[in-house]
Amino acid sequence: MQLNSSSILCTGVRLHYQPLFYSLLATRKIPPPTDEMMKIKILHRYDISPPANSVPTTTLPLTFFDIPWLLFSPMRRLFFYDFPQSPESFTQTTLPLLVRSLSLCLCRFFPFASSLVLPLAPPQKPYILYSDGDSLSLTVAESAADFTDLFSNEPHDATLIHPLVPQLPPPRASDGARVGPLMAIQVTLFRNKGICIGVQFLHVVADGRSFTHFMKSWASIHRSGGDPTCIESDDLSPFHDRGVIKDLNGLEPILLKDCWSCVGPSSSLSPSPSPSPSPILHIVANKVRAMFILQKAHIDRLKAQILSQLKNDGLDSESDPIHLSTFVVTCAFIWVCIVKSRDEEHQCRDQSSPERGNDEFCHFVFVADCRDRLKYSIPLTYFGNCLVACYLSEKRNTLLGKSGILHATRTIGRRVKEIGTGGALRGMEGWIRNFNMIKDGDVVSVAGSPRHKVYDTDFAWGRLRKSHVVHIDASRSISLTESRDGDGGVEVGLALTTVCMEKFISLFEKGLKSFMSP
Repeated sequence: MQLNSSSILCTGVRLHYQPLFYSLLATRKIPPPTDEMMKIKILHRYDISPPANSVPTTTLPLTFFDIPWLLFSPMRRLFFYDFPQSPESFTQTTLPLLVRSLSLCLCRFFPFASSLVLPLAPPQKPYILYSDGDSLSLTVAESAADFTDLFSNEPHDATLIHPLVPQLPPPRASDGARVGPLMAIQVTLFRNKGICIGVQFLHVVADGRSFTHFMKSWASIHRSGGDPTCIESDDLSPFHDRGVIKDLNGLEPILLKDCWSCVGPSSSLSPSPSPSPSPILHIVANKVRAMFILQKAHIDRLKAQILSQLKNDGLDSESDPIHLSTFVVTCAFIWVCIVKSRDEEHQCRDQSSPERGNDEFCHFVFVADCRDRLKYSIPLTYFGNCLVACYLSEKRNTLLGKSGILHATRTIGRRVKEIGTGGALRGMEGWIRNFNMIKDGDVVSVAGSPRHKVYDTDFAWGRLRKSHVVHIDASRSISLTESRDGDGGVEVGLALTTVCMEKFISLFEKGLKSFMSP
């Protein structure tokens, strides 16, 4: 991370690098979880529907923003809260209101209780169908695991949190199609310690903004004692009219054709299945996960260092200024750290020709919300997907070089700037083809966004302790969340092999030290 060091004063205080705890843990052997830690006891199972006759039979067509997500695995997220009650007390006092508020919330967010209808052959298009009585699965469970270990920032076995994620049943055959649920929820209790709400849902029904809107609305109804009017104003209610999405570029048939091409003529179109516990635990068994905090002071110093070196190297100009947002510099720094941490494994795979390996491309993928970035108006509360995928590439030896962060910043910054200046949909017709070309390569993708403000999800149990994006464990993604401290910083979650995690920790700390030193 050979960035030039310089001293910057923030609010009159000189900033110095403070060693983090990660370096102390880097060489510690992380023990695998015991059987007791992984075991959960099922207490209750419910099928939760909107109140009877509150939602008419409704068909929601998939838009071109939804179609690519048919090919992706489900999203999985956990929300941890302090909750010093016994399961018996929870069942008597809290559970009835939690169930009722969820039912009332589904009246507005009915797509999560709906079914995804998947035709068996092209050129038919899948759709979302709600019929009166449709429901989602709610499981209530108890765990004997150490509550504080589960939401710790420290490196820990990646399998530890997976029992807290509910299972989403696979689609079933029905009238010449396959029909499957879109969401499942699990509430796990830790006796006299805490509570975790785990959610698994198909991305085809909603993006992160819509999902967070749902969670905050459920929390608001629960906090109000079961009063659904608290979310009924126009700026709080979800907007379900898919007609606001205008396919001005003819993207829908292109993306639908590419979807069918991916599954082949003998298979039906379907999202990647929700892995059962055993396979998913096998996939992540050799990984550890950790949360890394970039405080606002770190980010401001990183921006200043990058800008200074860009100017020194003649890579920035007034006619084409670099886009230095918190998102851009955070992603650039973390991307380079991950590429360098994987380098040893990469060299082992390419022993015959390491030079050729260094000349290969590394890929970075993020999605951008288009609700306020298109030529026509889309309500900010639009429910569904309104994301464009951005595929970026840099040569490995460029990212491994002393100016790797600078090049990563320019690459990411240019695309972010283009999105904000009318180019949001550029290249969207190649979304699925681009993914298929790079999926087996060196890829880092981004899940979540600090703009979602997940720490504002308030069930009246006190401030959210931690939120984990679980699906990054198996998808080579990083998660981005706003800092719990509300200081403008960012929490970065990632899961790597033990060897790569130790290397990443060293690079992360070295990087912080380089741009925080006077």
